[in-house]
Amino acid sequence: MRHWTPEERARQAELIHAWSPWVKAGVKTPEGKAISRMNAYKHGGFSRRVREDLKLIAYCRKMLKQLAI
Repeated sequence: MRHWTPEERARQAELIHAWSPWVKAGVKTPEGKAISRMNAYKHGGFSRRVREDLKLIAYCRKMLKQLAI
């Protein structure tokens, strides 16, 4: 494994701070946001089990509202 000299490490830190990748992350445009919104659907976030769980939660909330009246 290569070991960095203190000068190399300092230079790399300067480059990374100038680049600041942590600031530029994320979707900015409405088109990009619309696409990223579908990621959960595309990757199984809305699987049958999840949809059934959401229906159960909605039913429980409805029942709790009726009890609170």
